[in-house]
Amino acid sequence: MSCPKCVEGYELPGEPVGSIQADFLGAYFTPGSVSGDKRAVVLLTDAFGLPLKNCKIIADRIAKDVGCDVWVPDYFAGRPIIPLDAMNMPDKAEQRATVLDWIKFVFNGIPAIPGFIRNRASVVDARLESFFALLKEKETYEKIGAVGYCFGGATAIRLASTDSVNTVVIAHPAPFKMDQVRAIKVPCAWVCPEVDIFLGSEVRNNAEAELARKKEAGNGIEYEFHDYPGTQHGFACRPNNKYPELVEQYEKALEDTIGWFKKTL
Repeated sequence: MSCPKCVEGYELPGEPVGSIQADFLGAYFTPGSVSGDKRAVVLLTDAFGLPLKNCKIIADRIAKDVGCDVWVPDYFAGRPIIPLDAMNMPDKAEQRATVLDWIKFVFNGIPAIPGFIRNRASVVDARLESFFALLKEKETYEKIGAVGYCFGGATAIRLASTDSVNTVVIAHPAPFKMDQVRAIKVPCAWVCPEVDIFLGSEVRNNAEAELARKKEAGNGIEYEFHDYPGTQHGFACRPNNKYPELVEQYEKALEDTIGWFKKTL
């Protein structure tokens, strides 16, 4: 469930303004800018988890611009799959991973294997069930959206077939199955890079076709696919400001995400 691009990235500028909530299994929380708003967004991180501040910076931005509370659950239980010191810088779409890149990735990725095992989908989904149960018990939200990046993107696809959320954004997800796409029952927006080993053009088009078939059959949901030229896997949460064109696409993806929640949440 990983590739050389999954460990590439850049820390976003700024400092988080929210806080860690021990009563919510160590989730990061940032309050919305609209007092008394009954909506919330849950941000599902990439494999770096909460130690990479990007998820918190993005959560703060969504809370401010959408106006609702944003939560970032610690669904790795304090032990993310990939340590922060393993992060490398990202490339543009035309800069492909070489055979040597793959060899280095496989060699360096061996220590991460236990992390993938202890954070397999069934375990992470169970942790999220506990988190959503706490939200239901302690908060009074009427609608909840979710946005997931990479590992969290695949998690968002699975979550979209449950009753926990009302709308989702799926950003360059890790591997998923078309059966999971067919099971989606809430509005969904997809953030699609130009080049992605997991969400390549064929997979992206097949996912869109599945949702179109559901709609034609009369049991479909609202959906959108957004394509971002010049980008690779990870750009929507770990852009490198060395490349202004990548930062521009990151900003556009975030604005599209915010717009989607304003429309559907």
